[in-house]
Amino acid sequence: MESPIEVVRRFCDAWSDNVATAELAAFFTEDAVYHNIPLEPVVGREAIADYVASFIRPGAPGIERIEFKVVNIAAAGPVVMTERVDVFTLADRSFELPVMGTFEVADGKIKAWRDYFDIGQFTTRMG
Repeated sequence: MESPIEVVRRFCDAWSDNVATAELAAFFTEDAVYHNIPLEPVVGREAIADYVASFIRPGAPGIERIEFKVVNIAAAGPVVMTERVDVFTLADRSFELPVMGTFEVADGKIKAWRDYFDIGQFTTRMG
């Protein structure tokens, strides 16, 4: 079985490879929690898939692609922390957003994912 850090590295690579929402959702446990800390948490694999699909969509003003550039990654047991620069590609431009992420992995699946970022910076850059 993969180590927690290997699972998270593969997950981050999947975003950068622009895989489908269903493939991203397969990384999560059925009861996983995804929490962009400035926003409300999303609970459950299906809800996470729907949430991701709601903001990654072609055409204005949607996000066409997100690339996770992992700057640093560390693990302590099942907890993996990432320092990332997420690159958002829109129809007419792209921008970078610094993000800190914490993942909890169980049995090769992500059971919790929390991202910490400046929502004001994201909103301003989205336009």
